[in-house]
Amino acid sequence: MELQIKKFNLQLKHTFTISRESHDFQPSLIVVLSMGGHTGYGETTANPYYKTTLESLEASINKARPFIEGLQEFINPELFWKEIKVLVEDDMFALCALDLAYWDLFTQHKGLKLYEYWKLDPSQNPMTNYTIGIDTVEKMVQKITEFKWPIYKIKLGTDKDLDIVRELRKHTNARFRVDANCGWTVNQTIENSEVLKALGVEFIEQPLPANNWKGHREVFLNSELPIIADESCLVEGDVDKCHEHFHGINVKLVKCGGLTAAYNMLNKARAFGMKTMVGCMTESTVGISAIAHLLPLLNYVDMDGPLLLAKDIADGVTFEEGVIHYSDRPGIGAVLYSE
Repeated sequence: MELQIKKFNLQLKHTFTISRESHDFQPSLIVVLSMGGHTGYGETTANPYYKTTLESLEASINKARPFIEGLQEFINPELFWKEIKVLVEDDMFALCALDLAYWDLFTQHKGLKLYEYWKLDPSQNPMTNYTIGIDTVEKMVQKITEFKWPIYKIKLGTDKDLDIVRELRKHTNARFRVDANCGWTVNQTIENSEVLKALGVEFIEQPLPANNWKGHREVFLNSELPIIADESCLVEGDVDKCHEHFHGINVKLVKCGGLTAAYNMLNKARAFGMKTMVGCMTESTVGISAIAHLLPLLNYVDMDGPLLLAKDIADGVTFEEGVIHYSDRPGIGAVLYSE
């Protein structure tokens, strides 16, 4: 098996701001795995909050290079994931890129789309939201009026959060979701939930700091809206902790180590009766195409990464007013434009 690493710096259409950071570019790393006449692609992104850089990711991936390049035949993807997890020393962001690329390669070898291999039915797939980052109210309104979409996720965590949502509501009848990115208190969340419900908000994502479990439980019991875990639910073991502290979980492929872990996390949450969601970290169409194969397991999805980019680097899934369309290719269905 051949392993290649490609690094990109993806320019965003607009400065993207959440409660703790702003950026104009998204560093991205693409893993390319080739064997048996097939080529698989996987993606991960650098993130200062989780202390990952393209250099650290490349170093982690190269720890697995001897094992990968020594493979002469296909092995079970779950076994591949377990072997690689040890080799990259639990670097989940690096593991994600390798896991995605291997699933893509493996299912191409089988002549199937990934969701077909999993025997999932895409007929009731949810639509994706489009994210509006924190900005002046005027610019947030401008983004909504310029980009008509049926569902918006609004980033909050300012001292004028309710005013922002009230103003945005004047300009669209679309569904709203809000994400405070750990920026609120318990009392704020409970009080805001009542107002936001009246403004047509569907749920609140991660209002409190990740490890405030006492606060999560209080909000869970008293919020007028469902509360979805993000920063509190990184890996599979976190699903058990989030049960009865959140109404649902938002799984990020890069945080949990890829599709293998995400698939298990979503099924565990569904068994608990929790709502399920997958989000993105502003990946290109490579990473977003991988997310698409989990859609039949989801209630909500945030896979708008390519829509936020000034220029994409790959072809794969496409969007039509929130509806996701798969490519005709087997595997994950993405291919780099440069290939």
